[in-house]
Amino acid sequence: MAQRDQQSPVPSDRVLADVVIVSYRSRAELRQAVEPIVSEPDFHVIVVDNASPDASLEVVSDLDVTSLQLPRNGGFAYGCNAGWRLGNAPHILFLNPDARIAPSSLRRLVAALDGDDRIGVVAPRIEDEDGSLAFSLRNFPRLRSTYARAFFLHRVFPEASWADDVIRDPTVYRSRHAVDWASGACLLVRRSLLEQIDGLDEGFFMYGEDIDLCRRAWSAGSSVRYEPGVVVRHAGGRSAPRTALLPALAASQLRYARKHGSGLFPPLQRFGLVLGSVTHLLVGRGGRPARAGRLRALGVLAGRKPPVN
Repeated sequence: MAQRDQQSPVPSDRVLADVVIVSYRSRAELRQAVEPIVSEPDFHVIVVDNASPDASLEVVSDLDVTSLQLPRNGGFAYGCNAGWRLGNAPHILFLNPDARIAPSSLRRLVAALDGDDRIGVVAPRIEDEDGSLAFSLRNFPRLRSTYARAFFLHRVFPEASWADDVIRDPTVYRSRHAVDWASGACLLVRRSLLEQIDGLDEGFFMYGEDIDLCRRAWSAGSSVRYEPGVVVRHAGGRSAPRTALLPALAASQLRYARKHGSGLFPPLQRFGLVLGSVTHLLVGRGGRPARAGRLRALGVLAGRKPPVN
């Protein structure tokens, strides 16, 4: 099948969901994300390349996808916004290029969204490549969790709800329920909601765009739902080492605190993030690369701009 470029007409209204995959240095895994769903008439695959140096779009050039080559790497939210606005399906699946979802699983996510008008975002159960549970559900940032992580209490009490924003209790992942927010590796979102809130916030270059999206969904009157019966496999973190992205994470954490926090929350959150960077720099894991990442993150917390690539 021939590849459609961004100027080509998008599929008709019979499509259930537009699947938006943003690629940056994802050549090695991109095709594996696209192939399971590209031949399904219910779905329209849109691949957005954030000015990758590895010519990622070449690996899907023979597939029936809509492709968009962006002129610069403006961040993950920037790529997602460019992608979902190319389609016209009532729902949009944001899928990482290192994640895999079966067509039947995507249909179940769509059914969950269609079954309740109050839901604006649906998240699946995410598993690692070996089938083990990935802790993909989160609470909104709280000062107690920020300071608990700074003193490594989340490692001492891994399942305690107060010790981390990440929900690590496996029993929570067994039932369908509303959540504060879920990992952006795979999220199904109503188009009407995205239009209402004007898409993702492109001020988040990487990290934070998913928590901000879910926070604004709740503020707009739509809930975020977790569906444990839908499983997605996610390799995770292949596009860049996580330690190299610590400065971007710090920038996103600051932006979220300033955008959604009030009163003393933003300055106290910033201090807690600084404290955590210092303690992890001194006694944390990861060796020299992690220490370098922590140092750059401290620079961001002090007011420097994070690197964009």
